[in-house]
Parts: sequence; structure tokens; C-alpha cells
Amino acid sequence: MSVHELTAMELRDRIAAGQIRSVEATRTILERIERVDPTIGAYLSVFPDRAIRAAEAVDRRIAAGERVGPLAGVPVAVKDVMCTSFGTTTCGSRILADFHSPYDATAVRKLLAAGAILVGKTNMDEFAMGSSTENSGLKMTANPWDTSRVPGGSSGGSAAAVAARTCFAALGSDTGGSIRQPASFCGVVGLKPTYGRVSRYGLVAYGSSLDQIGPVTQTVADAALMLNVIAGHDPADSTSVNEEIAPASDYLEKLEEPVEGLRIGVASGFNAGADPAVQEAVSQAVDSYRDAGARIVEMSMPHLDYAIAAYYVIATAEASSNLARYDGVHYGHRTANPTDYIEVYSKSREEAFGKEVKRRIMLGTYALSSGYYDAYYLKALKVRNLIRGDFVRAFEQCDAICMPVAPSTAFKVGEKADDPLKMYLSDIYTIAVNLSGIPGISVPCGFDDAGLPIGLQIIGPAFSEARLLRIARMYEARTDWHTRRPMGVK
Repeated sequence: MSVHELTAMELRDRIAAGQIRSVEATRTILERIERVDPTIGAYLSVFPDRAIRAAEAVDRRIAAGERVGPLAGVPVAVKDVMCTSFGTTTCGSRILADFHSPYDATAVRKLLAAGAILVGKTNMDEFAMGSSTENSGLKMTANPWDTSRVPGGSSGGSAAAVAARTCFAALGSDTGGSIRQPASFCGVVGLKPTYGRVSRYGLVAYGSSLDQIGPVTQTVADAALMLNVIAGHDPADSTSVNEEIAPASDYLEKLEEPVEGLRIGVASGFNAGADPAVQEAVSQAVDSYRDAGARIVEMSMPHLDYAIAAYYVIATAEASSNLARYDGVHYGHRTANPTDYIEVYSKSREEAFGKEVKRRIMLGTYALSSGYYDAYYLKALKVRNLIRGDFVRAFEQCDAICMPVAPSTAFKVGEKADDPLKMYLSDIYTIAVNLSGIPGISVPCGFDDAGLPIGLQIIGPAFSEARLLRIARMYEARTDWHTRRPMGVK
């Protein structure tokens, strides 16, 4: 088996045992990026010299018998929405094309402290606003399974990089499904943790009450390994949950133990809008749990139908506020030869923000404006509480809920680019999780007739990641979908 075909866990263990050197694995990945990424376009920046130096340092420590971290020597990537003190942090936007952060995001710092080799930063929809990575202001990313199709978004670069085996794991961010949906489209595992489980310090904000960093990996075990590294309280982040309230676990400790007396919830009628192939694959996944001894519970979640409307009011309102700082003065793009301060502000933003970002800023500003705050924003917050209540009641009857990740498999590049509403509906099954602040995971569960991956979404109560990963692993262990590879990038 080639080095790049190993999982992150397998590589980590072989490096620790001295069977593979980190330099060898890192060079393999860098050579693969050079060969494969011109077709896929997953990376915005690559750090070959820095990665080789870091890998050499890991190899020296292992040879000297020193203790190393849980990701020692494993090449990984991060979505370019997380600050790094080296390279640029662009958020996929021309307004930050030359921005150099003075510090590392907490999640990045934890990866580096664990010995991970950061090989590059991945492409994304501009400021994480999109479902296809077509909204990147810097380049296109293709789906490794079919390069005429999108990889999903906004963490499309991270999912495509893992699927193309140009890294062993990656970090993404999830505001309304932006880890789970591209993971589904690219046939990999994507975990959105509970809001507050992973520090958001150094994550450039889109929707502050919705954003959450999480891993994109080849297997559930790799997701657990990555979460072990990045989870935990961070005093630099006021939304990070205190360990005394919800302590982080060792998510690998009991991963292989099936959940006894498992109850799987299925929201009645909620899957009806999905393509037949998606419905069939998810139905068969639920049957797999039934065959494993789980009890299937049908439940009503009446307010999920309003999730899209509530989300796009709340998210755009927060985006309008968060993106006000990009004014052509403090940092980022500045227009040439302005005549006055108003022109500095207006022309800088007009020139460097993309169409979708402008659309969401305008929607959010409208929702927050005088006379409309109560009618739209306040009402959306009330709907958000009703959706939270649906999940609370549901988890009194079941341990986890299964549903599709997306209503379809990966769609063609440009297919939905001119229809924002159609694009927004790509996230219809994922958005409610973010509104409720609870964890969700996407695991491969099949393919459609075109050979495109389908993802199963499993949702759990707040801070139930340990059990959620075990439930996901129960399904993964009974199937081989996660072992399939895109033919075009072998």
C-alpha cells in the first residue's frame, strides 16, 4: 500500500514505530499535491520548506526516544479561514489576498503542538459563504470523484484534499453544514462538534453564533483522533465551554464499543425532498442499524421546515456586522486613488468582495435595520428556539437522529450558480444542527448511479461527541463505503 493510502491513525502509528519516517510521508504528500492539485485545486497555499523542516524535527525526536504528540509526523491541511502566523490568511477573498496574520488560531496551534505537519491551507467559499466553493474569489476547486462537479462548500478545499489523498486529515469550519455537506459530496467523514467544544479563537467570523471548527478525515477513527487534539476550553474564546461544565473526552477510548440499547430517530417525512438515490442509501443505512439491534423511532420535528428561513436571517445579520471591519483602512484591500474617506470604504469593498458576500451583507443589513429588526431578526431568533426545542424533545426518545446530509449528490459546476435559492436549499438538512448548537457527523453511505458519494448524517445531543462517534463507527464497521477511492486521482 502506498503511503498516501494510509489513514491518519495508521500513518501516526507507523511513524511512532519507526516503520515510516515523517519526512518520507511529507515528501510523498507534497509530490502528490504537485501532481494532483493542478486538477483538483484544493489548496490556496502550500508550505513545502516549512513542512519538511517540521517533519525532520519529528523524526529527530523519535530517533532520540523523546515523547511526541498524538499527530506527530502526520501531514494535515487547514481551511484558509483559520489564522496562521506563516503564509497568508485569505478566507478565499480578494479583500484579504495579501493578509498575513500575526498569530495562530487556537485549533492550528493545537495541531502544531501535537506534532502535525501543516502542508497547506485549503480553498473555500469566500468568508465561508456558499455550498459549492464556487464563491471563492481566488480559484475553483473540483470534486475528485468527477472534476466537472463541485466539491461542496464552504469547506470544499478541505474535503477535496482529503478525498484526493493530498493530506491525511484537514480542518474545516461549519456554519450551516460547511463541513458535513462537502464531506458527503467527496465521500469522506466530516464532523461538526457542539458549539463551544472547539475554540473559535483565530477563526475569521462569518456567523459568530453558528461557526464551529471540526475535522474532515478518511475514517471515523481519524475524526476522533483529530477531535482529541483540537477540543477543549480556551480562555481566549468567550464561547468556549468550560471543562467543568462539559469536559472533553478521549474520543478514541471506547470508539470500537457498540452503543448498547441504541435508539435511532428518524424524522417522519423530512427526507421526502431528497433524490431517490439519497433516500434509498439513507434508508439502507437505517436498516443497517436495525440489523445491528438498534430500535428505530419515528418522530415529528415540526419546526425543521423553517430552518432555512431562520438561518439566512440570523447568519446574514451576523455576517453584516462581522464584515463591517473590512473597510480599506485597517487591513486588507484598499482602493487606489480615493477622493475621500467614503470612497475608501465603499470602493474598497465594492472592488474586493464577491457577489455572494455582497448579497449576504445587504440581506443582513436590511434584517437589522430600523423597522425590520423585530419583523425578521427577532422572529428568526424565536424560530431558532423552537427548532432547539424540537431536538431536545427528540433526544428524550432517541440517542441519535439519522437523515441525509444533502438532498442530492455533487451537482455540476455552474448548475446552481445563478439561482441563490436553489443553492441555499443544498443545506436544508444541515442548517438546523447549527441553529441548535449540537454535533453532527457525515459518514459515507453509498453512491448514486453516476458513481458519486452519498453521506449519512448522524446528529446527537449537545456535547455527546463521544457517543456520536461510536454510533458512526458502528455503521462504518458494517460497511466498506469509506474504503472507496476516486479513480481519477489514484
